[in-house]
Amino acid sequence: MIAPVSEQGAMLTIEAACRALRLPTVRDQAGPLAEAAVRDHLTHRAYLAEVFTAEIDDREARRRERRIVEARFPRLKHLAEFDLGAAPSINPATLATLETGAWIDAGEPVVLLGDSGTGKTHLLIGLGMAACEQGRRVRYVTTAGLVNELAEAADERTLSRVVARYGRLDLLLLDELAYVHLDPRGAELLFQILTERDERASIAVASNAPFSEWGQTFTDARLAAAVVDRLTFRAHILETGSASYRLRVSRAKKGAARES
Repeated sequence: MIAPVSEQGAMLTIEAACRALRLPTVRDQAGPLAEAAVRDHLTHRAYLAEVFTAEIDDREARRRERRIVEARFPRLKHLAEFDLGAAPSINPATLATLETGAWIDAGEPVVLLGDSGTGKTHLLIGLGMAACEQGRRVRYVTTAGLVNELAEAADERTLSRVVARYGRLDLLLLDELAYVHLDPRGAELLFQILTERDERASIAVASNAPFSEWGQTFTDARLAAAVVDRLTFRAHILETGSASYRLRVSRAKKGAARES
């Protein structure tokens, strides 16, 4: 026969076991959920189900939060916050499909093209946030920042490790492509990342230059063609247009201030 255990003894045993098994939510919620189970006349199995569900839900929430921190977003943006009226060329159904993350599972790229201030970075971060909330490993970086990181790694003879780390990401968000001129070394380093992820892991890119002008960034015409080829094969290409969203918002705020 099992010897009876007092309520206090039971809680102390649960707390010790949860610490040993690393179940913080079970430790915190065991008491309140037990009281709710008595009140709602739950069976022992139903109570256990409630306790373990709480632990799983909490772990998933912490995992999503950790993924967002690890992504290093410059600011937090969601796709639902994007003003589709500012970019009528973007199909809402396309955004909804991309938000599911199926394109990441398929290893497909996304390319955002448009002038400055048209919402490319918002969409880029929004896609990354959606991926983080699904528990995926994401990293946001500007093109210049990535090239500088790769150059430093090459100088320190740790390039292969850094390239491998970027290769393990579920999604790489590359902002401001073609904003700055890359010397031959920088272009070749960036190409290593693209090659590492080619047709295997997704990359989303934002650029204010059409593909025809990317040669001005990569200098080597063959390298520019290879980059375009890798980023457009099976790609989802979204054009945000030329009308600056930020400028329109600024003008609207000034107009409202004058009216008040």
